[in-house]
Amino acid sequence: MLYIARGEELLRYSFGGGHPMNRSRLEAFYRALDESGVSYNVFKPVMANLEELLLFHDEDYVKFVQLASQRGYGYLDYGDTPAFPGVFDAASYVAGSTLGLVKLVLREECRGFNPMGGLHHAMSSKAGGFCVFNDPAIAINYLLEKERLRAVAYVDIDAHHGDGVYYEFEDDPRVIFFDIHQDGRTLYPGTGFKYEIGRGAGRGKKLNVPLPPGADDADFKVAFDEGLAFLEQHDFDFLLLQCGADGLMGDPLTRLEYSEASHRYAASALRRLAGEKCGGRLVAMGGGGYNPGNVARAWMEVVRALA
Repeated sequence: MLYIARGEELLRYSFGGGHPMNRSRLEAFYRALDESGVSYNVFKPVMANLEELLLFHDEDYVKFVQLASQRGYGYLDYGDTPAFPGVFDAASYVAGSTLGLVKLVLREECRGFNPMGGLHHAMSSKAGGFCVFNDPAIAINYLLEKERLRAVAYVDIDAHHGDGVYYEFEDDPRVIFFDIHQDGRTLYPGTGFKYEIGRGAGRGKKLNVPLPPGADDADFKVAFDEGLAFLEQHDFDFLLLQCGADGLMGDPLTRLEYSEASHRYAASALRRLAGEKCGGRLVAMGGGGYNPGNVARAWMEVVRALA
């Protein structure tokens, strides 16, 4: 059974109609979901509490977001991530919903999807790239520190490198990290090079596969198969997927040329792998994607694969 986080609370994570990260993308997905006939259970959004946010984020940073939310204007970073009234609560609902799905999947034989989740650019002490609280990183630390799992696999197919996850866990051997993205020499955040394979105890536990602008489904499959072979070499107890839709042709911010077939291929393969490696325990997070039609098509393929 698949649980999908759905509610007005998640639509609040929107920086306005003129900003690429706005509610129209999530609304397009929910409409497609309603029209699809796919069977799923609704997971009502829940707000992360302070203790949960502090699983990853610094207390001073959390207080900074609270104050900016009350003020209601300005920026949380260098200019990509605006403050707005209520941004703290909106971001806390995203983080809490991913974490809530993780807890549910640990208890029950099911899978989860938070379409507003996957805010992978936020660092422990700062916002970045439209991301306020890093819900995948919070989930990873919850699984490792609270549930005492031996290892967690994190897979990221967003067009942008998941720098907030990679660098914060770069030396942690318990985080098996695989990320396909547009080459950082051509796209924000300018990171995620092939030679970045972790450091210290985490060396060899990370795989970054940058693709050139114009890469298509065939290129994606070659890269993803490399990642599958990498994941199969490691043991882990839970799998997290960030399935950003901004790699599809026609996204206004990127230059990749996938179709939704790449998301179907990735999600189907990872569901099988999770069944083999970790009892099927898998939670997906939506991530980026700034063409609402692309978002709806890509995430519906993820939903169909996981349902």
